[in-house]
Amino acid sequence: MLRLALLPGVLLSGVAAAHGVADDDRMFIEGSAGLQLLPFLYLGAKHMVTGYDHLLFLFGVIFFLYRLRDVGLYVTLFAIGHSSTLLFGVLSGTHVNPYLVDALIGLSVVYKALDNLGAFKTWFGVQPNAKAAVLIFGLAHGFGLATKLQDFQLSADGLLPNMLAFNVGVEFGQLLALAAILIVMDFWRRSSLFARQAFAANTLLMTAGFVLAGYQLVGYCQS
Repeated sequence: MLRLALLPGVLLSGVAAAHGVADDDRMFIEGSAGLQLLPFLYLGAKHMVTGYDHLLFLFGVIFFLYRLRDVGLYVTLFAIGHSSTLLFGVLSGTHVNPYLVDALIGLSVVYKALDNLGAFKTWFGVQPNAKAAVLIFGLAHGFGLATKLQDFQLSADGLLPNMLAFNVGVEFGQLLALAAILIVMDFWRRSSLFARQAFAANTLLMTAGFVLAGYQLVGYCQS
């Protein structure tokens, strides 16, 4: 619980890198021409396992999922959304404001935390369709990374296969991160403290989402 309590502060200090690409990786991407499948596969996986926003959202999605079949379904829906807009945004040149899309990504974390807390049922008397929400927010997460890649000078030589490899890497990184989260969650759920700590954990998750969204909205207002 101590780590969870420190999470908003950690995010505040490093939030700018949550959906970004490291300078060394940017230099490689911009200097690449022709087929570079393995490097782009690696970069995609690296992005996913170091992206606070993705990991927080996935953490919220699987928080109360106990069956692997359900985990697989929701993660697949997220992957479909994420992959679709990532490829579409980069290959078509469709651009959205990066601050606003990253703010929406932060709010996706807030949404999932509130959903886990049963807030929508309590406040409005209805339960949103969780599967549709994960798919829709997956689309936003994909556009978030697409906006970063659009800032780069990407070579047209090998662009499509390299982006496909990058996308596969993102999904592979998602599986690695998800496996680690599930292992931790499995041990935590066996603890007698889980039921009492679930509310606090999702409250902190919601706070982290507001931090992410607020940081981006401030950047938008100052841009």
